[in-house]
Amino acid sequence: MNAPDGEPAGSASASEDEVLAGLAGLGLLQPGERPALQPLGGGVSSEIWKVDTAGGALCVKRALARLKVAAVWEAPLERSHFEAEWMRVAGAIRPANVPELIAEDVGRHLVVMRFLPPETYRLWKTMLRDGHADPAFAAEVGRVLAAIHAATADDPAIAARFATDAAFHAIRLEPYLEATARKHGEVADRLFDLSATTAATRRCLVHGDVSPKNMLVGPDGPVILDAECAWFGDPAFDLGFVLNHLLLKCLWTPSAGAGFLDCFANLSEAYAAGVTWEPASAVEARVAALLPGLMLARIDGKSPVEYITAEADRNKVRGFAIPLLKQPVARPADIAARWREEIL
Repeated sequence: MNAPDGEPAGSASASEDEVLAGLAGLGLLQPGERPALQPLGGGVSSEIWKVDTAGGALCVKRALARLKVAAVWEAPLERSHFEAEWMRVAGAIRPANVPELIAEDVGRHLVVMRFLPPETYRLWKTMLRDGHADPAFAAEVGRVLAAIHAATADDPAIAARFATDAAFHAIRLEPYLEATARKHGEVADRLFDLSATTAATRRCLVHGDVSPKNMLVGPDGPVILDAECAWFGDPAFDLGFVLNHLLLKCLWTPSAGAGFLDCFANLSEAYAAGVTWEPASAVEARVAALLPGLMLARIDGKSPVEYITAEADRNKVRGFAIPLLKQPVARPADIAARWREEIL
């Protein structure tokens, strides 16, 4: 296997050696202990392993400089530290809904968490794929997001701790909105404006990747993973990001489309009920403006969703999103109603 650019040949074993050295340095291995590393799936931005140590099973993440997508997409390795920082802050606010952070090796860009067994913590994306729409769970996702946003809103200490504007631009705004703008000249100005508006709105601690693939359905509700994009910025990005997935998954599992729209409504309403830092209608207006841009980005940006492959379905999304970019609506509920009428 060829190694990615910037990685030495045999980088898999080199990475494992780095992980074991990091765990030993953090005091998480016994003298002479060399446990096996089991690779785990988990997106495009990191290597992730389960490590069965004498002290218990751990989940270890190591950030990659170049993401595993077809387009050239590079991101600062320092984002792993901000993931750990998000877990510290959000975990203090909603401990049941954030993975337990065990340790961090800043120099090796490693984040070590308690391993959550899949038989107890099911991946929300898999459940949606299989047609399991649970509006009550979706509402809890909305409540958790709003609680984290509300507890960090307009906090200068949090703003200074998560001043990750450049990284957020590199791993969210550029590959999603701006890369898509370069493919769609008729709405390019609108997409660049959305990127600029999002970048300039700094209100709360934002996760940046609130997606069903980063959400576990646990015994105490949702557990939110993968906060590499953590940023003090616009909470509308988090809400828009997860609502986008609920719409697009109607094309993945059409039989559950009506249930996914119920999830969309419950999540939106529960989130709005928890908005304390500004009028909920103001957040909703920014979400409604951003959502069609994110929809188009998951078709034509640098990170297209892997489950919409038929060109007819891709054209449905384009045909739906572009008019909404040209003529925005006021509320996410308006977008959902139009989606139900035009797509389901």
